Amino acid sequence: MATSNSGKTPPAANLSTVSHDSNRFDFSSAADASPPKLSLSSDQLNHCHRALQIFREKIQNPDSIAREFANLQANRMWPSEMQLNCTVAMNSVNSEKNRYTDVLPFDKNRVVLNPCKDYRSSSKGYVNASFIKTSSSSESISQFIATQGPLPHTLEDFWEMVIQQHCPVIVMLTRLVDNFKTVKCGDYFQAEDGPREFGNISIMTKWIKSTDTSLLLRNLEAKYKESEDQPMSVLHIQYPEWPDHGVPRDTVAVREILKRLYQVPPSLGPIIVHCSAGIGRTGTYCAIHNTIQRILAGDMSALDLAKTVAIFRSQRIGMVQTMDQYLFCYNAIVDELVDLTAGTSA
Repeated sequence: MATSNSGKTPPAANLSTVSHDSNRFDFSSAADASPPKLSLSSDQLNHCHRALQIFREKIQNPDSIAREFANLQANRMWPSEMQLNCTVAMNSVNSEKNRYTDVLPFDKNRVVLNPCKDYRSSSKGYVNASFIKTSSSSESISQFIATQGPLPHTLEDFWEMVIQQHCPVIVMLTRLVDNFKTVKCGDYFQAEDGPREFGNISIMTKWIKSTDTSLLLRNLEAKYKESEDQPMSVLHIQYPEWPDHGVPRDTVAVREILKRLYQVPPSLGPIIVHCSAGIGRTGTYCAIHNTIQRILAGDMSALDLAKTVAIFRSQRIGMVQTMDQYLFCYNAIVDELVDLTAGTSA
């Protein structure tokens, strides 16, 4: 995220320790009680003021926002079209790796695993996960991996993806089990009394902290059991209070996730974002994060939220599932722009 006068990736001074070795990253500052406020350049403030004015005008016309979402829904991909674009996901050898049969990654931008525990050539390195990005070439714009909550038999695949793609952050927007006792995600991290092993991968929880906004922060270390390399440090941020198919009561916690990730240079690797299916809450967070980053980078095409969501949907079916989630994107973007411009004038 851009925070300097150059408009480039933020300086390492905002971090406790940054190493250009992507396996080593000190996230101790991410556990601070209150994320530090960004110091914006005059250009960035101007971008934020302009965007805030436009988004405020949009939010005062809910009918226009409803029409935008209705148009997105009218142009969504249908199951028959999905089948043509998800041939690897639909291969019988991979079908059991999908939590939901109607949420599959497209062949063109799916994450492909290097050979690991699954040596069946027909599986083609399959994991239910999609690379998500906009066309911006700025070094200050994060790339995401949108993925499902892993299943009990895909936990090793999930961690293979984290290590192979050098993912410094996992944003988890669901509980393991919801209030109706429905399993939404496999337990791929919980261990407070020692390491956990998933096939050839060992995961150690270094610390766990909670915030006043109901976020759970974990510093996890991942490594191959047989490797002598230093473990990879991963920041895990969980927001368990975000309801399935719904939205939080306010935007504070979701924006706190973003504020804690301002310090993470996008060059480290893609941010993994998941809920249960990896499209509704996941798409909503990605749209908010991406829009704010692009505004700070001076990419005013970010003001077209409908286009951003359409781009995301072309990369993973159903990103931002409901009208409530789409409106929540607008509210969160406005609230964050208000924060970023507080005490300054246009």
